[in-house]
Amino acid sequence: MKMSQSWYNLITILTQVMGGIFIRKVELTMDEQFKYETIKSLVNHPDGNKLAAAVRLGCTVRTVNRLILRYRQEGKAAFVHENRGRQPVTTLPASLREKIVALYQNEYYGANFTHFTELLDRHENIHVSVSSVASILEAAFILSPKATRAKRKRIRRKLEAMKSNTKSKKKQMEIQVNLVAAEDAHSRRPRHAYFGEQLQGDATPYEWVPGKIWHLHLFIDDATGIVTGGYFDTQETLNGYYHVLWQTLKDYGIPVEIFTDKRTVFIYKQKGSPSIDEDTYTQFGYACRQLGIHLESSSVPQAKGRVERLNETLQSRLPIELRQAGITTIADANEFLKSYLKEFNAKFALPPNSTKSAFVTQPSDERINLILAVLTGRTVDRGHCIRFQRQYYRMLDSEGHQVHYASGTKVLVIRAFNGELYCSVNDTSIYALEAIPLRQKKSPELDADYTKPKPQKHWIPPMSHPWKQASFRHYVLTRPHHSRQDPEELASRNIF
Repeated sequence: MKMSQSWYNLITILTQVMGGIFIRKVELTMDEQFKYETIKSLVNHPDGNKLAAAVRLGCTVRTVNRLILRYRQEGKAAFVHENRGRQPVTTLPASLREKIVALYQNEYYGANFTHFTELLDRHENIHVSVSSVASILEAAFILSPKATRAKRKRIRRKLEAMKSNTKSKKKQMEIQVNLVAAEDAHSRRPRHAYFGEQLQGDATPYEWVPGKIWHLHLFIDDATGIVTGGYFDTQETLNGYYHVLWQTLKDYGIPVEIFTDKRTVFIYKQKGSPSIDEDTYTQFGYACRQLGIHLESSSVPQAKGRVERLNETLQSRLPIELRQAGITTIADANEFLKSYLKEFNAKFALPPNSTKSAFVTQPSDERINLILAVLTGRTVDRGHCIRFQRQYYRMLDSEGHQVHYASGTKVLVIRAFNGELYCSVNDTSIYALEAIPLRQKKSPELDADYTKPKPQKHWIPPMSHPWKQASFRHYVLTRPHHSRQDPEELASRNIF
């Protein structure tokens, strides 16, 4: 007999009112199914042992009685957990999750997840945990640059399975973009015992701002992880390492040892040298010798893993910080680096008071200025002048009067760290250098207000200057290419 439409509607309403227990299929988890079968057995067998059932379920007899009552009222549905299908109170809205993914892809790309969380809190007023950020981005198959090898392999296997199961070429291309490769691990070793016992130095080339590759020169203390100095330059140069050493000397003092790679800016072996004892110094090496710093080098990157790890961390963080600050020039970047390294040390370095300091008291500004000098050999020409950096200079004594030497006399041009120029002759005299202008500003014959310039007194370093060692002078004065090339150009080529 065919059921009328009114009766059908009535039955439908009744089933909805009663919770749909006649037509709804109840699915239980393994634990819920075990609980359901245990209670069902007790109901079907009134003589069952409730205490044994409580032991099996890991609850009390009172709880078993409650489950029996709920089973008789609701049936199998009584064993479904009440939170099933509900979202936790702490669940982030879908719109916020999408915003976080968009911000990472468009604004803060390349940042590791910890740094990205800090940027969200600082700039976007979004306060979430690192684990939440990681789960949101990894759900979109965005991995941190610092992701472990195991995680990369796990995500790659998942993506490859998805790629093989989809037939859409567009979807396959999107999945292919997200496929990542495994990364290598770094070796580990214990830190040094004392603050200042060893500084590790290196320069890392990187595209710190879009379209510009600079070399970031760094010194980091091995015991505490404090970055003692940093400086951007267009190449790995003596000038860059001098600036980092100057920052270290000014802020902390003289370290015991500096550990670097085997660049010729640090280590130079003169060809034909009969023994190691008669070998010459580089300019940086000679400055370290004057300060009492032991200079050590190695060609193995893992030997100076502290600074190599620092390079990796800064390459992940610093470009985003520079981009957010709107920095595009190397001068602004070096100025920004002063405040940034203080924040970086406060966040990542160990407190310096947790270990004893091996730094020696900071030298005076005058001593630092003279030690961190660039020395270049030159020859006096027929006009009693010296040509240096495409400019002619004359030698002046402390009273401002020009001194004259015979043509062909070998001299040592000394450019101090602050840019002042001096000249040393035969280890007996030091003079100031004054640039000769291309033409006079006024004519003594045609200008009525012309006055003869008076000699200006110049401060001359004392004879106890740090450039007197015979072997080092011989190294600078006898290298033939020094007489015609700019020392900054030589430093950029790592000749010094």
